[in-house]
Amino acid sequence: MAATATTELCPSIAWGVLVDGALVDGEGTDTVYRIASMTKSFTAATVLALRDEGVWRLDDPVAWHAPELASVRGPHGSAAVTLAHLLSMSSGLATDDPWADRHLHIEPTEIDAIYAAGPTFAARPGDEFEYSNLGYAMLGRAVLRATGRRVRDLVDEWFLRPLGMHDTTWVEPAHHRWARPHRVEDGGIVADSEPPLGDGELAPMGGLWSTVADLARWMVWLDAGNVDDADFADPHDGPAFRREMQRMHTYQGRLEVAGLFAPSGYGYGLGVRDDERLGAVVGHSGGLPGYGSNMRWVRGRGVGAVALANTTYAPMSVLTLRMLHLLADHNTVAAPPAPAAPQLQAAAAALVALCNDWTDDAAAALFADNVDPDESLARRAAAIARLRATHGALLIEQVHAERATSGVVTVRGEASGASLKIEVQLSPEPTPRVQWYEISG
Repeated sequence: MAATATTELCPSIAWGVLVDGALVDGEGTDTVYRIASMTKSFTAATVLALRDEGVWRLDDPVAWHAPELASVRGPHGSAAVTLAHLLSMSSGLATDDPWADRHLHIEPTEIDAIYAAGPTFAARPGDEFEYSNLGYAMLGRAVLRATGRRVRDLVDEWFLRPLGMHDTTWVEPAHHRWARPHRVEDGGIVADSEPPLGDGELAPMGGLWSTVADLARWMVWLDAGNVDDADFADPHDGPAFRREMQRMHTYQGRLEVAGLFAPSGYGYGLGVRDDERLGAVVGHSGGLPGYGSNMRWVRGRGVGAVALANTTYAPMSVLTLRMLHLLADHNTVAAPPAPAAPQLQAAAAALVALCNDWTDDAAAALFADNVDPDESLARRAAAIARLRATHGALLIEQVHAERATSGVVTVRGEASGASLKIEVQLSPEPTPRVQWYEISG
């Protein structure tokens, strides 16, 4: 932290580390910063919760719900801009960070003039990734037209208050516990003399203020959706839509962060990296005049990092990725939990029992009906007999489930002592049976 503050000229950095789904370390965790585009995850959660309530479908053209947006059309021959396009940064609207960051407070009449004249597109909707803040303002307008309420009101009611995020607001804090904005000028740190922009039509893309402690609650809540047995009574808690936010919907390419390249893309209000070492890493950065921020977590593992700074566009995304890799260096990032797979476990036991005592009736009961045509049971029985003659009875040492219906069984030959692998796949039938297996030494 100290090195980053020095090299990136940050007057302050508030940071936190999550392990086992809890904030376990940090500094400045109750100091308020502008979190900018990290706001998009809250807006996306609102849009998806409304989808789950039946208000709309994600493949609806946004103009169905906000008719004034009908003039926002891509190049000739384009598909209509949908809610899913806007959520996943695939609308084709031109990337607009510098412009949008200075128009956060834009009034409805001003932005309506832009919509009416037709904003500029960089690509056709649905063709490729193109980061658009204006697209998230359009989502905010659709929410307003569909519900009669602003995004900020629904975010407050559905997420901030239930999660106890009391320091997260849409307006400049009324107290003195917030970090004042700064910028780098001529190699030095300069206080930003202009007051932070207010909450306007672009606020759904980047209007929130928050703290490390509050964002830790948000990160934990989002990641909890990856736990299969999550049980939440409130429909706005939906684990399914939280997982949906954290899946890659628009591919960006192999992107570099902190000197590390990884296939990367955008989910719904969140970015996703397929980190070679950590696996799926989810998060979002934020930048506005005077501020830079980032949150990241290793999906489904309860480990994350968040960092907030008060210098314009401070590269906190580099810092948080380095933090996660440092945690991995110290064995803090656990291996992903194996999926629950009782049917696979039962099939593995039956397959090994068949190998030890083959009968055609047992084989017919265990195997799906494609197995005999793929290779006759007679040939399979002969191969198993040769295997047993070499190794003796097979003893199960481990069943590793890769999915609920596929995995690898490690067995040991009782006579030879050799270790063998049996790969197994179950069929999609209502009562699944073994559709394929392969034994290797």
